[in-house]
Amino acid sequence: MTLQQLTQILSQGNHTLAIFDQEENLHTYDNRGVADLYHLLTNEPHLLKGAMVADKVVGKGAAALMIVGGIAELHTHIISEPAIKLFELSGIRYSYDVKVDHIENRNKDGWCPVETICKDVPTAGQCVPLIANFIENKKH
Repeated sequence: MTLQQLTQILSQGNHTLAIFDQEENLHTYDNRGVADLYHLLTNEPHLLKGAMVADKVVGKGAAALMIVGGIAELHTHIISEPAIKLFELSGIRYSYDVKVDHIENRNKDGWCPVETICKDVPTAGQCVPLIANFIENKKH
């Protein structure tokens, strides 16, 4: 499978995330935000390792989870400038359709909360515990 084909599956299925893993299995996800990536990193990290990924929107938090997870390549429709900076440091191949200054929250009246908590954190690895804390606090 090519990254272009994976991106078509993402769009045609109206998914938020599509992964083609090293075992050549296709996985699609439909949750918003970083929940699916966080779940994969913490529960099924083998699916991310060396995977080809297509994602709808990638902010710094999603980028951090993908980088720590060890993906091989990414295409996204929308990427934030902070996410690009992390990918540049990682050496992971990435491509995108639209670059934005930052990812907006769901109300479109400010920054995405995960983008905000990761804003001033220099490395992908340092973002992950902040994202974990954010997700765990949302459950309560």
